[in-house]
Amino acid sequence: VPVDGSHWLSMREVLDGLSQNGHEIVVVAPEISVHVKSSENFIMKMYPIPFTQEEMEETISSFSQDIFQEGSFLERFLKVYGRLKSISAISLSICAHMLYNKELVKYLEESKF
Repeated sequence: VPVDGSHWLSMREVLDGLSQNGHEIVVVAPEISVHVKSSENFIMKMYPIPFTQEEMEETISSFSQDIFQEGSFLERFLKVYGRLKSISAISLSICAHMLYNKELVKYLEESKF
């Protein structure tokens, strides 16, 4: 179960190596993500989430802009803190949608994931 971003980019290399050694790999990911994309080296199991690609990209872009904005330390801190809360809420929602997806959980249980 990957985390989108730099964690996934590092994990992707490990999965490619495992695949070359004959391992069957299943990646569970939300339908909307920035970096997690399908590959011939693994099976993708995707599940729906209540966000669009544009909303995800806007959240990340806004966070990056807030970090480098001008202003007092307190102003920048409060903006970044607000964005982190938003990103945390999105991450929690993504996890909840995975755990409450009965079809996906049934597949994982039956395949001894």
